Amino acid sequence: MKRIVIGMVTIALIVLGFVAPATAADNAPVLSRIVATKVVRVGVSGAQPPFNVINKSGELMGYDIDLANLLADAMGVKVQFVKMPFAQLLPALEQGKVDMVMSGVTMSPERNLKAAFVGPYIVSGKAVLTSSDALAAINKTEDLDKSSLRIAALEGSTSQKFVEQAMPKVQLIKVPDYDTGVKMLIEHKIDAMVADYPICAISELRYKDKGLIASKKPLTIEPIGIALPPNDFLMVNMVTNYVGTLQAVGVLDMLEAKWFEDGSWLVQLP
Repeated sequence: MKRIVIGMVTIALIVLGFVAPATAADNAPVLSRIVATKVVRVGVSGAQPPFNVINKSGELMGYDIDLANLLADAMGVKVQFVKMPFAQLLPALEQGKVDMVMSGVTMSPERNLKAAFVGPYIVSGKAVLTSSDALAAINKTEDLDKSSLRIAALEGSTSQKFVEQAMPKVQLIKVPDYDTGVKMLIEHKIDAMVADYPICAISELRYKDKGLIASKKPLTIEPIGIALPPNDFLMVNMVTNYVGTLQAVGVLDMLEAKWFEDGSWLVQLP
């Protein structure tokens, strides 16, 4: 009853002109700040090729970087990339430290409880990177679930969750970034690394002389999307429209071909 009375009083005050009704800006705090500052802050890990990675010149490049720049151009603002470990990206979005996260983030129900998602802008899946022909040939997760195996996964990622749920017997090693996992694999400190299929495939090409092998097809199917603040419907609406337009005119297909099919950009990596 108390809530009803308060609501009726509020409506009456609005009608009488004592309380200003909510404006679009009130319901779009993040988008309003972006419009005012002309800057959109995009969270990335900087260590997930081909999604995003730092090249020899110390600059960010990758599918996510190109897509973020296209979105910023469409919005008429500048993009500021905020680099941090993958596990810190979604918490940073919740804390308002970034305006969106574009870092090969899998859309999941658990994550959707904390962030809004636009996408998928590409579909991926979990795969295995190893130096063992036998492990690379495995296409059933139960065949990998052995206590003798040391398997790395990116901390805070769906890869970590996948290993924990599908392979509870293995020795799970959580790594802060993929470069650390690859280094451990090359040094034979682990037997395999579970990651998104494109990352495994690119790592195989990048380190041909190290004998790394990626599984030939994904073990799962996962949608990759853009994480946005859940309290800004207008921003979600805008980004949805922009991504839909880029998809309709074939730009996303061009980005996929550039970063996932053509490996010529690998020469730019350290």
